[in-house]
Amino acid sequence: MPNPDVIGRQGETFVMDVERGKIREFALATGTRNPAYFDERPVAPPTFLTTQLVWQGGEADVLLASGVDFGRSLHAQQEYVFHGPPPRAGTRLTFSSTITDMYEKQGRRGGAMTFIVTTTEFRDDEGRLVAEARNTTVETAAGQDEQ
Repeated sequence: MPNPDVIGRQGETFVMDVERGKIREFALATGTRNPAYFDERPVAPPTFLTTQLVWQGGEADVLLASGVDFGRSLHAQQEYVFHGPPPRAGTRLTFSSTITDMYEKQGRRGGAMTFIVTTTEFRDDEGRLVAEARNTTVETAAGQDEQ
């Protein structure tokens, strides 16, 4: 099981510029035709913040600290909470991820599953909280040949 003592551990801080072209590419890749994503200063689609993974190499820095075995991990859930409108092109966001919870449940096929919740806070240039992304990663139990 990953180490529950890492709850509260915060990863590195990163900066991401929300770019017009990237919003357009993301909107096209997701199949939307919403004009709000294509105007002169487009608003970012709600799930656009997932692109922060490119900037930080994933939430791997804080997840590695937990001791999670990436060979047995799954992406289980993603949630976004906005504290106002989504950011627009031209916005600079500062963000970092924190391990906010860790718990175990018994799997239906046997063995414990460990759930690790990370929260990424996105702040604007004035330090205001713009959005939060909550990600749940599950580490499945080791198979008999791994024990």
